[in-house]
Amino acid sequence: MPATGDGRAPAAADPPGAQHGARSGGPLERSVPERSASDRSPAATRQSAGPATAAAPIPHPRSDAAPAAPATAPPATAPLKLLVIEDDASDAQLLKAAVADSGAPIEIHWTRGLDQAFALLAPGTRRGRPRGSDLGRGDFSCVLLDLAAPADLPHPSDPSDGLEGLHELLRRAPHTAVVVLTDAAGAELGAAAVAAGAQDFLVKNETDGPLLARALRYAVERKRADESQRRLVEAELRGQENARLQRHLLPTPLLDGANLSFTRRYRPGRRRALLGGDFYDAVRTEDGTVHVVIGDVCGHGPDEAALGVALRIAWRTLVFAGLTGETLLTTLQHVLEHERRSDEIFATLCMLSIEPNDAEAPGAAERARLHLAGHPPPLLLGEDHTPLGLPAEHAGPALGLLPCDDGQAVWPAHRFELRPGWRLLLYTDGLIEGRIGAGSRRLGQDGLADLIGDHQSAGLTRGRLVDSAIAEVEELNGGALTDDVAVLLLERNPVQLILG
Repeated sequence: MPATGDGRAPAAADPPGAQHGARSGGPLERSVPERSASDRSPAATRQSAGPATAAAPIPHPRSDAAPAAPATAPPATAPLKLLVIEDDASDAQLLKAAVADSGAPIEIHWTRGLDQAFALLAPGTRRGRPRGSDLGRGDFSCVLLDLAAPADLPHPSDPSDGLEGLHELLRRAPHTAVVVLTDAAGAELGAAAVAAGAQDFLVKNETDGPLLARALRYAVERKRADESQRRLVEAELRGQENARLQRHLLPTPLLDGANLSFTRRYRPGRRRALLGGDFYDAVRTEDGTVHVVIGDVCGHGPDEAALGVALRIAWRTLVFAGLTGETLLTTLQHVLEHERRSDEIFATLCMLSIEPNDAEAPGAAERARLHLAGHPPPLLLGEDHTPLGLPAEHAGPALGLLPCDDGQAVWPAHRFELRPGWRLLLYTDGLIEGRIGAGSRRLGQDGLADLIGDHQSAGLTRGRLVDSAIAEVEELNGGALTDDVAVLLLERNPVQLILG
């Protein structure tokens, strides 16, 4: 380290933990040109203009806005908080003199060894995370470690490379920038320290005040950049995992041989969520019957999404096990009662079973059974572009509202016929609970039927019909719907199965 400017011996070293601001007095080895105010601090914040008038379609500043207040001096830049780990008191004093020589706002804390340093670092690395959004705020922005300082570690990670102290420091303070000090013969060790995780290394006798200040600032900014990159990589990995999770959680209908087209759309109400509480599924059993279900667990959180997935998987399992009708719904309610986190959680459900056609009468009407558990009934889309809502008189309570063992919860079947070329639209209530305009009026089932009829009249079918309907519902709502939305369009199709 360079000596003080007048060649006098440095003053007695301060005890460990003492603080020294960067503006401390004393002669300097070399003069540093005075920096302008623009170099030391950001420009003063401009006074914002007044609010725009309500009548203007595009916001503009008001002409009669109050004059801007006089600009005030910007607040002083917070000093960089530096922890020096140096067992030599003379070198520690030279570091303080170099910091003073640089004129940079650096607040120095000095310890003789790692034990004392870890005691100071512990509050800022609790649970392995820095407090606050800015690195070092309330903690140390950077650590300057002399590699010659004794490590004093009971179980050094790798004593053979001379970096055991650095390894332990990086483990204890993973979010703090680290710069190491070496002597002239230790340049290779300094490079090894950077490879091990330090942000930079300095050679003692070749370092002056400005170089030290620049190295510390660079180390802090590089650590910030590394942390930002790490978070971006973690976010990308989470996105990839979520995409794989979504592909597994949203079912693939098992309708081989059914000669049906199946269009489905799913939009969770929670922002950035993969799944909401809505669920659906469709399978064809060995006897040729097509079973379709769509349901909605109350709530929008991840617990509700997980419960919806559990109910869907349970429903598919019960169907393949041969359960149908009220027996299936009773068993499904038992699953809900055991899986829900609160007795107040319930689920609405629409279940449809379509029996196969008689092979000797392929053009005959198909028989179907509908079970409703507190769910809106499907829409039967006619050829005359007039959708018809199926009756809901036989609807039973939502699953989980009433006990089913004593017969209070019953879900009788509504039997009906499906004429050739039929189309059925199943949906959750998120699609009909959107508002119309700024008032409190909701779209409702009748409004949805009229809307679907208009889109059918425009010649839209399958995926285009569903997408345009959802888009118009959102437009009427004045923005994205807050509730989860699931929509299924099931159509008799004489050609191969199409999944939309």
